[in-house]
Amino acid sequence: MGLERVLAATAAYGNPEPIETFRRHLEPNWIEQALAATGTATLRKRRLPVETVVWVVLGIALFRDRSIEDVVSKLDLALPGGGGTIARSSISQARARLGSEPMKWLFENTANAWAHASADANRWRGLALYGIDGSSVRVPDTEENRGHFGGQSGRAETMSSYPMARLVTLMVLRSHLLASAHLGPYAGTHELEPAKELSALIPANSLTVVDRGFLGASMLLGICDETHGKNRHWLTRAKSNSKWSVAKRLGKGDDLVEMTVTKKARAKDSSLPKTWLMRAIRYRRKGFRPQTLLTSLLDPKTYPSEEIIALYHERWELELGYDEIKTELLDREEAIRSKTQKGVEQELWGVLLVYNLIRLEMAAVAKEANVEPVRISFVESLRLIRDEWMWLAVTSPGAIPKRLAALRTNIKRYILPPRRPKRSYPRVVKIKMSGYNRKRPTAESLK
Repeated sequence: MGLERVLAATAAYGNPEPIETFRRHLEPNWIEQALAATGTATLRKRRLPVETVVWVVLGIALFRDRSIEDVVSKLDLALPGGGGTIARSSISQARARLGSEPMKWLFENTANAWAHASADANRWRGLALYGIDGSSVRVPDTEENRGHFGGQSGRAETMSSYPMARLVTLMVLRSHLLASAHLGPYAGTHELEPAKELSALIPANSLTVVDRGFLGASMLLGICDETHGKNRHWLTRAKSNSKWSVAKRLGKGDDLVEMTVTKKARAKDSSLPKTWLMRAIRYRRKGFRPQTLLTSLLDPKTYPSEEIIALYHERWELELGYDEIKTELLDREEAIRSKTQKGVEQELWGVLLVYNLIRLEMAAVAKEANVEPVRISFVESLRLIRDEWMWLAVTSPGAIPKRLAALRTNIKRYILPPRRPKRSYPRVVKIKMSGYNRKRPTAESLK
């Protein structure tokens, strides 16, 4: 599943297809299966049938700075022999026919195939490493989006200026590939509930690192639930008000502890025990306050505390992954393009799928270069892939294999230095805020 399979195939095409770089990562029948599984079908031949619109959505995700008409034109996605240009209205109608469900199906099934294989190739002491965390994405401020997705609520001065979609992901820490994702309204929901749903998808023989905001019996004992797979573990950081009693000393700063499950949690889920065992590891990094890690890895010989401390800081790979999606892939735009609920969902599933396609290519490069996948620059890889796609739209067929073969060679030039965990960069900003008043929705506008 790499570029090698592309080289011979693309040379035979009479017209270059720049989407071939990614097309070969998708099994030939996956798009057809997605359309069949979600009840979407092409009833008659059109300039943009739904099979082709899938690639339009991926192109929209990849080229944020170009109009949708330009994406269609540059990627040569119109049916052969159609002639002429495609009207904006035709593209909008084609996207509406496709809907969001096929894109969701494609993401979920490809993510399941790619991400877990990546996690299996980068284990720690026999455990595949995952992380769960949530974020949000601004969407255009339309009546439909505001009504469905909502946003931060409360007093007028704290109400969010844009509606927001809630995004919670299950990510492979050592490759940043997304194994699964939840996408839904921001208002009336908390990231903990979709996180619980995603935790059921974590495979056996794994360790999932989570933020201390997920510290709770229902979430963490759910990860250990063997009905979803054996030997599943978790690792998090204790809160300042976390309390427990020491059951056994395991070593210096390393204890087996017992924590009481709150009455509120047991009222919601009567299957939860009154108490639960975990391991507490205390440590302090120079220049920082003392911290305590909590984990279900109870055996100090099999899982040494020093390695667990170092491993916890890989949780920041989740933050870096979100930065790659929101800052680099989405170009730090205030909001994505789509003005309808289905359009937003379709576009965001396309963004997540494109992100995985880029990360999949980067993982292949890392394997060839014999480095960790996180040491390949996402920014430079994204730029190179965008440049190659645009170049292939105008090049001659005979030159395509050479250009594609050079893609990975070029990406190899952007190998990052090894991570330096002891660096300290306090968070500061150059410009604190704008001098202009903020425009927020009013109570009247929300009626």
